[in-house]
Amino acid sequence: MTTTKKTALVTGANKGIGFETARQLAQQGFTVWLGARDQARGEAAAQKLAGEGDVRFVSLDLTDADSVNAAAAHVSDTTGALDVLVNNAAVALGDEEGPASTISTDTIRRTLDVNFYGTLRVTQAFLPLVQKAPAGRIVNVSSTMGSVSTLVSPGNPLGQYGSSYAYSTSKTILNALTGQLAVELSDTPIKVNSVCPGYNDTDMNGSTGAGQHPSEGAKVVVRAATIPADGPSGTFFDVSGPVGW
Repeated sequence: MTTTKKTALVTGANKGIGFETARQLAQQGFTVWLGARDQARGEAAAQKLAGEGDVRFVSLDLTDADSVNAAAAHVSDTTGALDVLVNNAAVALGDEEGPASTISTDTIRRTLDVNFYGTLRVTQAFLPLVQKAPAGRIVNVSSTMGSVSTLVSPGNPLGQYGSSYAYSTSKTILNALTGQLAVELSDTPIKVNSVCPGYNDTDMNGSTGAGQHPSEGAKVVVRAATIPADGPSGTFFDVSGPVGW
């Protein structure tokens, strides 16, 4: 069975920015695949969004190749193509973080396993479906913390958040993936962009209440997911505009 509606997959969508992105895309009429590695939480999240539109849970663990391939096969068999891929799922290992001079290489490896290798695995598996859509969009949810130009700028505004080498590096590499894919797909209608949703009140930062509601962060993700044909590709932006690489 296929559908003529536009379709989107959002990874890590059972909570936070991913959940709100799924909600907003469903409200715009997309058939949304809500990807989550925990079946119970994923199904519960999809049920919560049932009143917003067509939201469907798909089991998806970025670190498991079999899980990723099975999810891609399921989406292919059900909706045939994928108009939007939102790579949102990520981890931040909190107390294990630290500066480059002292951080454990194991912490870096486990962060990259999800934030980069997992994202690359999903992108490679789902790209054939994005290529079947009339004008596919790939959105990599990044962070200004991965911006090297911001990091080394005088009066670095990120200094107040401390040193998070593993997480920041994972987003730097993710941005490099955005650029590489944008160049590789430049002769197609597909657009690939990185976005920073800003500092949001999510489980990743302990829901401290110091950030904006995830629904606000999701807006810039949705903007990239629905960027028009004359919009950019291979860029990195947040709600205010371009972010330096």
